[in-house]
Amino acid sequence: MINKILTILFVFVSFNAFSQDKPNIEWVRVEAGSFMMGCENTDKDCYPDEQPIHKVNIKTFLISKYEVTIGEYKLFCKANNRKMPLSPSWEQTDSHPIVYISWQDAVDYAKWVGGRLPTEAEWEYAARGGNKSKGYIFSGSNNYDEVGWSYENSDLKTHQVGEKKPNELGIYDMSGNVWEWVNDNYEIFYYQESPSSNPQGPKQGLGKSNRGGCFNFDYKLMRTSHRRGSGHETLGFGTGFRIAKDVKSN
Repeated sequence: MINKILTILFVFVSFNAFSQDKPNIEWVRVEAGSFMMGCENTDKDCYPDEQPIHKVNIKTFLISKYEVTIGEYKLFCKANNRKMPLSPSWEQTDSHPIVYISWQDAVDYAKWVGGRLPTEAEWEYAARGGNKSKGYIFSGSNNYDEVGWSYENSDLKTHQVGEKKPNELGIYDMSGNVWEWVNDNYEIFYYQESPSSNPQGPKQGLGKSNRGGCFNFDYKLMRTSHRRGSGHETLGFGTGFRIAKDVKSN
């Protein structure tokens, strides 16, 4: 009897210890809705790959409130016997966003925590505030300095996540700080043929898409519609990611 009790206690403690080895992710629920993706050709800051503006329908999903941090990624590396990526030259804490991450690194981490990378359309819908959007230029404001870190205000370094104002859904740093990998292939003219419901990106492309702007880029690239493509193996001191998750239907 005593041995059975000890066994149960051991399993319970082991399970809790294992559970604590994964990060406690704060998810934001993004309710289904539709939005106009891209930007108008009358916008002088708009790039050709952001056009034409088009209506997109998005199903309900979850997205992480913050960019994945160094502390969270450390747990992933420890659990999977992987080396931590390079560190940039400036001082960082566990609350800074992880950088020097390839697209595949981001995918692997997302799977490990039971999630995935957001699609490009999901990312933009969430950045715009979902069905609570107020139509801001940046994620949560028309004033870039309120919501994000760019070349103009960052001192050319990343900052701890969540220091700026969140957007309408309570999501932080979707404008600035670090570029964020999304799941889609990147193709310049994809918007000319993109489906209207839950687009998954082109079958082929020039690398992978990343969104949101970055601490060492001009603030105009922090616009919610701005797009960028990078080789999937690219490792940059200004590139990180956040994760998404499907909502289970009852």
